[in-house]
Amino acid sequence: MKPPRKIVLPNGLRVVLVPQASSLAASVLVLVEAGSEYETRRLNGISHFLEHMTFKGTALRPRPGMIAEEFAALGAQSNAFTSQEFTGYWAKAEAKKLKKIMEIVTDLYLHPLLAPEEIEKERGVIVEELNMYEDTPTRKVQDLLLALLYGDQPAGWDVVGTRENVRRFTRDDFAAYRRARYVTSGTVVVIAGRFDEKAVLARIRAAFGGLPRRRRAPKEKTRERQTKPGLLVRYKKSDQGHLVLGFRAFDLFDRRRYALRVLADVLGGGMHSRLWKKIREELGAAYYLGADAELSLDHGFFEIAAGVDHAKVETVLRAVIDECRMLRDTLVPADELARTKDHMAGSIILGLETADELASFYGGEEILTGTLLPPEKIIDRIRKTTAEEVRAAARDVFRNEKMNLAAIGPYRAGEKKKLSKILTF
Repeated sequence: MKPPRKIVLPNGLRVVLVPQASSLAASVLVLVEAGSEYETRRLNGISHFLEHMTFKGTALRPRPGMIAEEFAALGAQSNAFTSQEFTGYWAKAEAKKLKKIMEIVTDLYLHPLLAPEEIEKERGVIVEELNMYEDTPTRKVQDLLLALLYGDQPAGWDVVGTRENVRRFTRDDFAAYRRARYVTSGTVVVIAGRFDEKAVLARIRAAFGGLPRRRRAPKEKTRERQTKPGLLVRYKKSDQGHLVLGFRAFDLFDRRRYALRVLADVLGGGMHSRLWKKIREELGAAYYLGADAELSLDHGFFEIAAGVDHAKVETVLRAVIDECRMLRDTLVPADELARTKDHMAGSIILGLETADELASFYGGEEILTGTLLPPEKIIDRIRKTTAEEVRAAARDVFRNEKMNLAAIGPYRAGEKKKLSKILTF
């Protein structure tokens, strides 16, 4: 595979080309710096709502449903998504159909109609999406953790927003937000798979090159303040308790990020991990569980999530904290560390087999960091991480004043008090 190529147009638009001659498919991805962390309280949820509205009609495809029908007729896969820090629009199809899917995705980005009657219809769809997440505790408990960590600021808000905002947004709100955030300097166009580089770049220049150069507004800096363990419990009658133990960490530019990711894999990266063996195999107390490092532009956290048998919630929480304490106090043995690194390297490589995965990988690198660090270098940095660095990362994050627990289940005052007492090193 040829290395990716980055081109910056005169108007500031960034283009990333990731050729893969052996691929039978090609993918287009447009990313824009528009997400919940760029919103105000009054506009919370508008990035996500706007993403929905782009599929409800464009200047070239004014009837709702035309875009989905056109993609289906091409045998293409397509979708969009909104996160805290960016919104993405993508499609993947046979390589020979790249020109057409590029044209459709470009139309989505450039020419949404934002018809008032369609806005009214979509309000109900998004309210039902909010209802779905309320009934999905594995997702909702993640929202609770963010609220616990960051409170009433953009980093702590739900990407989908609030029902009040969803019901209040007007066409003028969407248009003004697009003007502020959908700017060339905050947009990345990625093409991955099998394609003619010269022809693709010419199409991108023709579609986007005439857009004016406008400066994007900066993201509000995330504020962090904590002095003791935090606890947020949501009562819900359920057959399983859902827990996320989160620790404040650092941003994605920090040199400790590789050690933190190795730490996450040792602790809860799969069937080989310590938590899997302890919580699932030994205690038989959970079906899903895992650990991960979630690092963003100016903040980050380390999380351990599990769905737990109600009768064993306290036992599980104590076991998790014990495992964290062990990693903070002792070095990971050389053979375990080597197996972990092999697992991580394999996961990275296998996760980049298709055109859309390549587009997502390099597009995410560019929109967040402004660099295209190849997977080989990431793997090399992981392999060079020492046991001492992993232990140092554990000592950095596994502290009482950085610890937070979000939980959903049939927990009342007595159970909350018990959980609170366990939250200590």
